[in-house]
Amino acid sequence: MLDIKFIRQEPELSRKKLEERGESPKLIEELLGLDESRRAIVTELEQLQAKLNASSKEIGMLMGKGEKEKAEEKKSETRELGDKIDGLNHRKSESEEAFNALILTLPNFAHESVPVGPDESFNKEIKIEGEKPNFDFKPQGHIDICESLELIDFERGAKLAGSGFLLYIGWGARLERALIQFLLDLHVKEHGYTEVSPPFMVQSECMEGVGQFPKFLDQAYAIQEGLDSNTLGKRYLIPTAEAPVANMHRGEILHESDLPKRYCAYSPCFRAEAGAAGVATRGMIRVHQFDKVELIKVVKPENGYEELEKMLQNAEKVLQLLGLHYRVITLSSGDMGFAAAKTYDIEVWAPGQGDYLEVSSVSNTEDFQSRRMKLRYKPDGGGPKFPHILNGSGVALARLFVALLETYQQVDGSVKIPKLLQPYLHTDVIPAP
Repeated sequence: MLDIKFIRQEPELSRKKLEERGESPKLIEELLGLDESRRAIVTELEQLQAKLNASSKEIGMLMGKGEKEKAEEKKSETRELGDKIDGLNHRKSESEEAFNALILTLPNFAHESVPVGPDESFNKEIKIEGEKPNFDFKPQGHIDICESLELIDFERGAKLAGSGFLLYIGWGARLERALIQFLLDLHVKEHGYTEVSPPFMVQSECMEGVGQFPKFLDQAYAIQEGLDSNTLGKRYLIPTAEAPVANMHRGEILHESDLPKRYCAYSPCFRAEAGAAGVATRGMIRVHQFDKVELIKVVKPENGYEELEKMLQNAEKVLQLLGLHYRVITLSSGDMGFAAAKTYDIEVWAPGQGDYLEVSSVSNTEDFQSRRMKLRYKPDGGGPKFPHILNGSGVALARLFVALLETYQQVDGSVKIPKLLQPYLHTDVIPAP
């Protein structure tokens, strides 16, 4: 959630920042109007409440003196004040509801280092690592490799759950499990994250906390408990482990010495993306359910961007250790996610696709998420502050799976396994049939 105090102090800059995110700058005027209205109501309420308190004291004094007639007159005045206060409280609730309904739909402002532009054409490539693999044969795409080696049964996956769902089998299931374990071990043992195993569904407040709701409500899988329709929409399948893990400390006031918090978590991710009804029944590039290892940090604001660079390095290390060619891109203001102030995307090369695939987004949301979830920390000798919350994929498995198969495929149809992954899979090759 944006800082309304900043918007009051810097309305022109706020309009500019909002326009950079592809939103109408007029929304700032609307927000400030709602803010002024609710503040005026609060001021009037405080004044009336002070009058009511004074009248109540006066009634007590009059009753003590035995002046019952005057006391009854004052009681009539206090009842009128009470009625006015009740009416204002109702108006206050309506005003706050309108204010919150608007501010919760406004995206985070972009950091000054973010390239300004409306779409991905303004993204900036900042790094290319490794060499593209060379083949003395025509490389196959992952669909052909998966079918030849019986790694994924695309048709039966669609039969079980519909289009956009995968059924890993045999070496495919073992490879997916090996990758999850490899990633968790790397981030816990080498990068210093604390492993978390979160629930795979969360309450709607958690989705609001990370900025998924209300903006992306149409892309979520809502849960209903049995036949009780009253429970529908109280919980949702998680689109990423960010939803539960970033909310672990929601509503809390941490001590400065508790920071930084560094968590990593494996989870399946469920995304009923808008317009995804036409997702192909075959292929792994765009699916409704996929595995991911997520990285989360809660840090002091002055360390937010230093920690972002470290998180980027942690995610890059995955691809470096697996010997995959990739590039890093800074997303433009118009291409970033709703909650992000700055985002790096890591895209891995997939030879069979002849293209790069996004396997990680690493973002600093600054205090945008911590404000939404009312998470604060208390420095020594100061009042509570909002920390920066960072998130990153460390990494997404489906597209990593694709890149591994297409990079390490052999002319005989087998797939070599990178050295560091071999102890997890207990083989150096997935053999050809």
